[in-house]
Amino acid sequence: MTLRRLAPFFARMAATPAATWAAPLRRLAAERLHPERHGDLPGWLQALESLPRIEPGEIQLDADCVQVERGPGVHGSAGEALRSGLDALHPWRKGPFCLHGVRIDAEWRADWKWARAAAAIAQLHDRLVLDVGGGNGYYGYRALGAGAALVLGIDPTLRFVLQFLAVNQYLRQDRLAVLPAADTDLPLLAADGPFDTALSMGVLYHRRDAAAHLAQLYRALRPGGELVLETLVLPHDPKSVLRPPGRYARMRNVHAIPGIDVLRGWLDGAGFRRVEVADVTRTTTDEQRSTPWMRFESLAQCLSPANPQRTIEGHPAPTRALLTAQKRGQCGLARPH
Repeated sequence: MTLRRLAPFFARMAATPAATWAAPLRRLAAERLHPERHGDLPGWLQALESLPRIEPGEIQLDADCVQVERGPGVHGSAGEALRSGLDALHPWRKGPFCLHGVRIDAEWRADWKWARAAAAIAQLHDRLVLDVGGGNGYYGYRALGAGAALVLGIDPTLRFVLQFLAVNQYLRQDRLAVLPAADTDLPLLAADGPFDTALSMGVLYHRRDAAAHLAQLYRALRPGGELVLETLVLPHDPKSVLRPPGRYARMRNVHAIPGIDVLRGWLDGAGFRRVEVADVTRTTTDEQRSTPWMRFESLAQCLSPANPQRTIEGHPAPTRALLTAQKRGQCGLARPH
């Protein structure tokens, strides 16, 4: 049943330059979405199946709150069933989404991050996009709203894949999927991949081997394709790398936070050219915070009460940089004016 929801996407994918990826990714999705794969998966699948069927309203993918307007009759029990089913997939990390009158106010104001990216990246019209670590698909929907032809999102967290399937029941897009996979699962079927644009938003610092992650992204792109990389950086120490000996902002899996010059070097070493720093922004508690849709601790609880410029462990507080880079080869994509 779950894989059937993804069938229209795989049919679309089979008609693109990424056609050779469709079959292995379909097999991988079937394996990882089997109910015995994860102890919580049957409950999440039950929540997905419990969502009410609602007639579609007007869909907007280019709005900050990716949305479908309230359909006819979405009041009372139907509205409560929708809210309850979506809440069963808590926590929601990326958003916002507005679905038939229910606003999912996620932990991250991902629309702010998308606005910073959209001002810097190549035009997405008719492009094939890969979104690595895409979570519930928020950035994928925004890429479709910007004109992308097809977006393949991957994320190893099954809860986020189920969130995407829930949202997509109402947004009804067959040109986007979030599949249960990591970059290391991507097929390596050719020296040059099929994608025009690859997004890696908030992933690099979670990788033990940053060079391997960048190499995977490089191979996934076609010659001249664009990487859009957003990651934690040390803004005032460009030639250093912070390797937290324990946790960073209470996160266990932060392996390396580079200075800007070091990060440029990593991209050069992976083969990218035309590396540009588009934005450097310190993360605030307005952009990342606890909400009714993400009820666990968030950034405010991870900063030092005595000095919010430092994490609770004493490291520099989170600052994120957005960089663009191009795979060597043919002429690059057109830039926005």
